[in-house]
Amino acid sequence: MKSLTEYLWFEVPNRRGFVNITGTVEKLVRESGVQEGLCLVSAMHITAAVFVNDAEEGLLQDFEAWLENLAPHAPTSQYRHNRTGEDNADAHLKRQIMGREVVVAVTQGRLDFGPWEQIFYGEFDGRRRKRVLVKIIGE
Repeated sequence: MKSLTEYLWFEVPNRRGFVNITGTVEKLVRESGVQEGLCLVSAMHITAAVFVNDAEEGLLQDFEAWLENLAPHAPTSQYRHNRTGEDNADAHLKRQIMGREVVVAVTQGRLDFGPWEQIFYGEFDGRRRKRVLVKIIGE
């Protein structure tokens, strides 16, 4: 069995943002030499997410608006978590909705996506350095 473990680092300059990481993950799959297996991509911070969806700018803006409607940042006093001195309770909730990780099959040495699927890093409490784990295993 072959495996590759890599950490991707992000420092999104705004509080929230989405980064398409598909190309980077595809490159790592090629470097791994795995032809048949699995690729795990996991956010390693509790206010960030990894998800699969369409790389269409309007949809990403829709995600932003939808998440803000479900868990608005302000007023920060609406969240018990923020009584600890934090102001990021909304970011924890947004991450919970969007998800911690994705697993994508590797078939014939490539990520086995459906039409339009791409991998995204979602940041909900940015302006600091965070990492994503990429683990590829298989034959």
